[in-house]
Formats: sequence, C-alpha cells, structure tokens
Amino acid sequence: MSSQLHFDGSDLLRCRFAVSPLWETQAAVRVLARPEQHGYHLPWLRRIRDAAAGLELGPLWLLMPDGGHCPDFFSPPPVGPLASFEEEIAAVRAVDPELARQDIAASLRARPGALGSPVGQALLADPARSLRELADLLERAWEVLVAPHWPRLRALLDADVAYHSRRLAAVGFERLLGELSPRLRWSGSTLTITDTKSRHSRVLGGQGLVLMPSVFVWPATVGGFEDPWLPAVVYPARGIGGLWSEPGASTPEALARLLGRARADVLCALDEPAGTSALAHRLGLAPSSVSEHLSVLRAAGLLTSRRYGHQVLYERTPLGIALAVPE
Repeated sequence: MSSQLHFDGSDLLRCRFAVSPLWETQAAVRVLARPEQHGYHLPWLRRIRDAAAGLELGPLWLLMPDGGHCPDFFSPPPVGPLASFEEEIAAVRAVDPELARQDIAASLRARPGALGSPVGQALLADPARSLRELADLLERAWEVLVAPHWPRLRALLDADVAYHSRRLAAVGFERLLGELSPRLRWSGSTLTITDTKSRHSRVLGGQGLVLMPSVFVWPATVGGFEDPWLPAVVYPARGIGGLWSEPGASTPEALARLLGRARADVLCALDEPAGTSALAHRLGLAPSSVSEHLSVLRAAGLLTSRRYGHQVLYERTPLGIALAVPE
C-alpha cells in the first residue's frame, strides 16, 4: 500500500523543515512496544528501562495499532520550525474534544476488539477527559523517555535539517526526496510514500508540506495527517547509528595526543553539525570549555560555523575531517 500527497505550484513554495519534540515523544512510546524498532536504540532502552517501568502507557499503546491509524492530535506537525514541547502539548490540550473523539475512534477501529473494550469505551464516553488524560500521559512520557536525552536528540535532528537544507539548494526538491528516504517517489505533481501499512491520499491545497526528521521513526517513513492538521512527511534522521555512542569512543589516540583529549573529542564528536550546548551535554563538559575548544579548532581551520535559528552550528572542514577520520 502507499500514501499520496498531491501538490500544486504554491505547495512547492511552502515546503519546509521542522523538528517536533512531541512527535519524538509519541514515537518513543511506540518504539517501546515494538521490538523490531529496538536495533539502533538498545543503549537508550537500557538507560530508561527502570524509569519507563513506572509509566502506565496502555491507553497510548491501544491507540497505536500496527498498520492502522494513530491519532493525529497526538503529534500534529508544528507550525514553526523550533517549537518547544511545552508549546506543542499546550496545542494538544486545546484540541476540540469532538475532533479528538473522531481521531480516537479511527484508531480503535484499526485494532480488532478495541472499539468495544472497556478502555476503548471509556476513551470515547468522555472525550474531553480522555484528551486531558492522554495529554498528561504524553507529558509524563516526555519527562521520562525523551527530555533527559533531548539535547543529544535535538543536535542530531538539527544537523539533519541543516544538511538537507543545503542539499535542497544543491539538487532540488525531487532529488532531495529520494535522499530523505528510498520510500519517497515523485511523479508529475504527486509525492508517493511506498510500503505504508495503510492507504492515504490528500490534496495539499496550497498548505505546502512539513518535512520532519525523526530519531525514532526508523525504519518507516510516515506521511499524511488529515485536516485540520498540516500535511507532513516524517523520515528517519541521518546518523542514528552513532546516536547513542559514548563520548570519545571514536577519538584516535594519536589525535588526542596532538590536540589534547578534550579538544580531540570535540572535533570527533562533530560527525554532524552541532551547537555548543549539545556538544557539552554529549561530552559531559562545561559549555564554556566546549566554546573555547570550538573557537581554537575554528581558528586552526578545522571547523566552520554558521547560524541556524537561535544557535550557531559547527561542522568540520575537509582538514578537520581528514584529522578526525584518518584513512
């Protein structure tokens, strides 16, 4: 099966990237229930195992049928590129209860027996209360599963957006889609997402498309969202294979002797562009120390920097790559 998104000329002018902490939260909840998605995230699963055991995620899992509809109001595509979790969960709490009821019913129908189950009936009987309780569960999941690791996740997601923004300028929209995911196909004015577990078709009607990288969506590529939500495609972020690697694990000893251990670790941690705060969190160093190391490496011609939103992202120059990734 496949999903199709139908563009017109104005839609192409309104395509943009965004990062959603709320999407990552509900996707992390989904990963916990699906062993086939554990591969890249085993270190994370070990770290959150004890805390996750105290979460009552049953109502969320009930609404996440394998191959069926997951409520769009769980994680509507953000209006802005840098939405905070607090802003996104406030928008969930403000959803019309009747719209939430319809979304919940669609998910229950996709799971055999769920619509008539006591939990399913309770969710539908009082949608305003269900909306509050589900939002509370998502907020608790954020606090336990995602927030402690958000600087690391955000650094990877921001790096993906920065990389693919440059690729969009270099190769254009059609080629970019194939680079985002092999499941994306462009023909005429239609974007097709192949190998989906349900069929979906939507005329964008001038709203454009939100492209969202995700740490936890792998190996799937997800598209759709019904009105009134913005159309979106969620694809696996680049670099998730090294996401949970320990600081300094890839730093060559010869480079550490040349530059000093901390400075070499900073250089080697920049497999993808990242900012000072994300690097400090990942490496366990003070932001002021990381900032000093970045300044020295940049002055030596090993790094370059550019502004993205409210932060400065650093990435290795060809010389920096040659030192950090020797033949």
